[in-house]
Amino acid sequence: MPGIKKLAAAALAAMTCSAACGAAPKYVFLFIGDGMSTPQRMVAESFAEKIGYGRLAMNSLPYQANTRTQSANSIITDSAAAATAIACGEKTRNGMIGVDPSTNRLFSVAEAAKKSGRKVGIVTTVTICHATPAGFYAHRPSRGMSYEIGLDMVDSGFDYFCGGGIYSSYDDRKSGEYRGDIRDLARAAGYAVTTNRAEWAALRPGGKAWSIFGDWGMEFAIDRDESQPSLAEIVAKGIELLDNPAGFFIMCEGGKVDYAGHANDAATNLRDVIALDEAVKTALEFQRLHPEDTLVITTGDHETGGLSMGFAGIGGQFRVELLKHQKVSVEKFSEWFKSRVRETKGKIEFEDIKPVLTEKFGLLFPPPRDDAKAAQKKGPPDPMMLTKKDVKVLEEAFQTDVDKVRNKVRDTTAHDVARNYVFAQTVKNVLNAHAGVGWSSGSHTALPTFTTAAGPRADIVVGMQENTDLGRRLRALYEEK
Repeated sequence: MPGIKKLAAAALAAMTCSAACGAAPKYVFLFIGDGMSTPQRMVAESFAEKIGYGRLAMNSLPYQANTRTQSANSIITDSAAAATAIACGEKTRNGMIGVDPSTNRLFSVAEAAKKSGRKVGIVTTVTICHATPAGFYAHRPSRGMSYEIGLDMVDSGFDYFCGGGIYSSYDDRKSGEYRGDIRDLARAAGYAVTTNRAEWAALRPGGKAWSIFGDWGMEFAIDRDESQPSLAEIVAKGIELLDNPAGFFIMCEGGKVDYAGHANDAATNLRDVIALDEAVKTALEFQRLHPEDTLVITTGDHETGGLSMGFAGIGGQFRVELLKHQKVSVEKFSEWFKSRVRETKGKIEFEDIKPVLTEKFGLLFPPPRDDAKAAQKKGPPDPMMLTKKDVKVLEEAFQTDVDKVRNKVRDTTAHDVARNYVFAQTVKNVLNAHAGVGWSSGSHTALPTFTTAAGPRADIVVGMQENTDLGRRLRALYEEK
């Protein structure tokens, strides 16, 4: 694959040739990092360069804008209102999907693309009924209406859906609009419904497809194994299935960037940003082959976590490369730890877990005093070496969680486990501090997002704009005569 500079140069040439002439692009890729703003893109790029990945392709696109994200009723948007703004070009209230504040139905860019004769793909790493993907095909007063959003998905007639499922809401008989199991309805509407990698890989052009990888969403990039495709592979498959003489529109969401942001799990967050960037590279490679016909846009719906570069606890240093030592998400580690405590009937000791913390997070425990003196003579301490205070904090969190398992704290999902148990969170906090990565929130913030673009009509991305500007301008491309 060509280097980022070559891809960017080709994109700039395509933009110069086509943006001025006003031709609507045949192919449009819209990439949305959920919870991804300027901090995530900058920290991820610094991390990527340190680990040998190189600069992020998404940051090299020639047209750039800062994008305000406030919703109709709050300076801090949620994903539903933000997705509606980007997809439909209108502000709405937090929690609403594809409707205005008075619940009037809005028309999305994806629907406009479909009406114009293009094929449409909606792909994500979270549930397909989650707020961001739903913003492009659903029209509901509440993002929580999973079953009804599933009905809208089937009724949309879009050509390719891929990602997680719709939680446990496939067959919600309590719904006032109940029509049967969503999967059966999809099959009846002509969709090939696949549930594993082999079936997904076997899909061929010519029909509609809905590929489900986990009812509750896909794995974080840091946890993914070969049973699930990468986001880049999902986009490549979308190109294979959707390419046709009329063109296509693909919305690709890196949905789990947001999940990691809520957890303040920096290493996991950055890996998912890089996974999204790999998908962007796939689109740029396609653009290289179709330079005059392909528009690529990357953005975020909002920022999550208040990520910062530099942490006062280590004098403002920034050692983001230390995050490479983390090999598992906080969510997955918390699940594992709870299971391990259960297996040992609560008899596990902190000493038993130390080697795991070194293996999975790179944390080093202080050696005995005599060894420590010898190590000091050899040079400065390893930045991954824990302080006595670090060790004490970890031991206390360890014991807290052991006691919770003994008391049978109730939780039903991986998210519940990650919320209810503090040991994994504490391990992550210690690593973040050593790396100099800070967070100010466990929720969304009002930071503007960073939007970049390349290709024909990339000039719709420029300056300081509202998220609705992007939605309106994108939709207008399909409405021009």
